[in-house]
Amino acid sequence: MINLSEVIETNRMILEENLDVRTITMGISLLDCAGSSLAKTCAAIEAKLMRLAGRLVRTGDDIGREFGVPVVNKRISVTPAAIVGSACCRRPADFVKIAKTLDRAARRLGVNFVGGFSAIVSKGMTPADEMLIRSIPEALASTERVCSSVNVGSTKTGLDMDAVRLMGEIVKATAERTRKRGSIGCAKLVVLCNAPDDNPFMAGAFHGVTEGDAVLHVGVSGPGVVHRVLAGSCRGVDFETLCETVKRTAFKITRVGQIVAQEAAKRLGVPFGIVDLSLAPTPAVGDSVADILKEIGVEHPGAPGTTAALALLNDQVKKGGVMASSYVGGLSGAFIPVSEDQGMIDAVRAGALSIEKLEAMTCVCSVGLDMIAVPGSTSASTIAGVIADEAAIGMVNQKTTAVRIIPVAGRKVGDFVEFGGLLGGAPVMKVSPFSCERFVARRGRIPAPIHSFRN
Repeated sequence: MINLSEVIETNRMILEENLDVRTITMGISLLDCAGSSLAKTCAAIEAKLMRLAGRLVRTGDDIGREFGVPVVNKRISVTPAAIVGSACCRRPADFVKIAKTLDRAARRLGVNFVGGFSAIVSKGMTPADEMLIRSIPEALASTERVCSSVNVGSTKTGLDMDAVRLMGEIVKATAERTRKRGSIGCAKLVVLCNAPDDNPFMAGAFHGVTEGDAVLHVGVSGPGVVHRVLAGSCRGVDFETLCETVKRTAFKITRVGQIVAQEAAKRLGVPFGIVDLSLAPTPAVGDSVADILKEIGVEHPGAPGTTAALALLNDQVKKGGVMASSYVGGLSGAFIPVSEDQGMIDAVRAGALSIEKLEAMTCVCSVGLDMIAVPGSTSASTIAGVIADEAAIGMVNQKTTAVRIIPVAGRKVGDFVEFGGLLGGAPVMKVSPFSCERFVARRGRIPAPIHSFRN
C-alpha cells in the first residue's frame, strides 16, 4: 500500500531533485524491410517507422503530464543498418542514403534520436559491415538525429583489432567532417565491447536481432535524488547505512520507470522490454553523478578512493533497482560522461581527473570513456589504442564498455567546446603523447579470455 508520505516524497524527487524518465525508446526490427533494391528498402524503413512509432512522442508527453513525471526524450532504435542494407548496398554512399532515410523519419516523428546506424563486428567484418563503417563520417555529417555504434569485441569472441584500427581512422574522419560544428559528429558515435541488444540510451542503442518486431524500453535517471538523500541523512554514517540508503532510493527511482514503461507499452500496443536503471547525469546543476561521489567522501572525482566509491554506488543502484522492475537490462548502473556532468567538468578543470583515472573508473561503472574531448591533433592510432584499452576492460570483465571520444578539430588542451542540449560541453583533455602505432598496426584479433569458454 502506497501511503501519503511516499507520494509526497516522490513529488519532491520530481519537483526539486531532477527525477525524470530520461528516455522511452521504441526498438523496431527492420529485418522485414531488407531487400535487393536500395529505393525499396529505404521506402520500407520509413513506412515501418512511421507506422509503429507515429504516436511515440505524443504518448510520452501525455504520460508525462498525467503522471507528473517528465519524460525527457523519445527515441527509436533499429536493427543494425549493416544487416538491413547488406543485400542492397554496394558502396558506402548507399548506406548514407539509409542514414538520411532514418533521419527524415526521425524528424517527421519528432523523436530526439534514432540509433542503429550500426555494425556488429566483434569477430570480423562482412563487406556490408565495412561499407557502413566507412560511410559513418558522411552519414553523421549529413544528418542531425542519427546515432551510430560499432561493436568491436566481446568476452566470447575477443577483439577484432582490424575493426579497432579502422574505428580510430573513422573517429578522426568524423571529427574533421563536422569540424565547423565542434566535431559534433563524434558525439553521436560510440565504439563498444559487449554491446547489449536492449540499450535505450544513445549513442549506443540498436535493436538487437534477439528482440521481437517492436518493443518499448525505458531509461530512468535520478542522480539528483540520490545526491539529495545522501546529503540530507548520510553524512558521517557507516558504509552499511550508506549502501542501504542508496539501494532504497534506487528502488523508488526505478519503480517510477517501471510504471511509465508499462503504461507507455500498453498505449502503444507493443511489448514492454526493459528498464535501464542507470544514473545518467545532465549538464543541469544538481543532476550530477560526480556530486554523489563527492557526497560519499572524495574531494573531487579522481581523488584516491574514487573508484571504490563508484563501485559502491553502481552496485547499490543495481541491487535496489532489480527489486523494482520485472525486467532490468540495457546498461544499468552509473554513467560518467565528462561533458554531460558539471561535477566531472569541474574535476577536470581542478586537475583531479585524467583520462587514465577515468579508464580505471570504467572498470566498475556502466559504460566507459564517454563524451571526452581531446585535442584535434590526436592521431588515429592513439584513438584506436584508447578504444582497444577500454574494449579489453569489457572483454576481460564480462561487461559493456564503450568509447565516445571527440578529437575536436582545431582545439588544444585547456580549450572548452560546447555541444549543446543534453550533450553539454567539455574541456579538452590531455592524452598520452607516447605512441601505440606499432601495436594497432598488427592485423587480426586478440583472442577471447580463457573464462569465456564456459558452457
